[in-house]
Amino acid sequence: MRSLAKFMTVTLTAVIMSGAAWAANVTMFAAASLSSALPEIAAAYQKKTGKTVTFSFAASSVLARQIEASPGADVFMSADADWMDYLERKNLIQPSSRKTLLSSRLVLIAPAAAPVSLKIAPQFDLAGALKGGRLAVADPASVPAGKYAKASLTALGVWPGVESKLAAAENVRVALAYVARGETPLGIVYRTDALAEPKVKIVDTFPDKTHPPIVYPVAMIKDARPDAKAFLTFLEGREAAAIFVKYGFEVAGK
Repeated sequence: MRSLAKFMTVTLTAVIMSGAAWAANVTMFAAASLSSALPEIAAAYQKKTGKTVTFSFAASSVLARQIEASPGADVFMSADADWMDYLERKNLIQPSSRKTLLSSRLVLIAPAAAPVSLKIAPQFDLAGALKGGRLAVADPASVPAGKYAKASLTALGVWPGVESKLAAAENVRVALAYVARGETPLGIVYRTDALAEPKVKIVDTFPDKTHPPIVYPVAMIKDARPDAKAFLTFLEGREAAAIFVKYGFEVAGK
């Protein structure tokens, strides 16, 4: 699984200093879970304005550290508030531009053909359901999806039973790939990821009260290029909202 994870990380994360990135009007760093919706939104934006957007998709933690280490990004969209807070404390975003744009749900998934029936509840037998396999999750030490998963499993009283059985992934889309490929019998991802992959099915949804709210804040980087403001405005508009909803996201305030 390490080779798959490495491949996925390289695929999802663009080389920001490349000619392609600078040729675009806007460069956006965004959580891997947004890698289905945002390119479609960028295509709609280009059709309307003639302006282009290039993306770097990876774990929010990885992207925040890239922003801290080097220039290149104009807009950042995280899968939790913590990593946006991190950049704000470092004075690397424009605080007045920051908005919570989306929310999502956390789900337990299995390969689409697997005969799995499991109800999420306090003390549910998640370890037994793995049947000797591993549980695919984004790295709970730093990646938002993994942090949400750990919080929920802890609240439900099952974290000690599965902590040693994790297949920890660089980001949530890698965790999704583990399950889609049948490399793990179960995984925890966002509902939006599960809906994007026909090779998996949702077994059950984690209760919202068992983990912090899953939110997606967005903001312009401190030294963002002028076109970033217009694209951020487009992200907040009705056309982008309809696309986000199509991919299973909940739009804040709607």
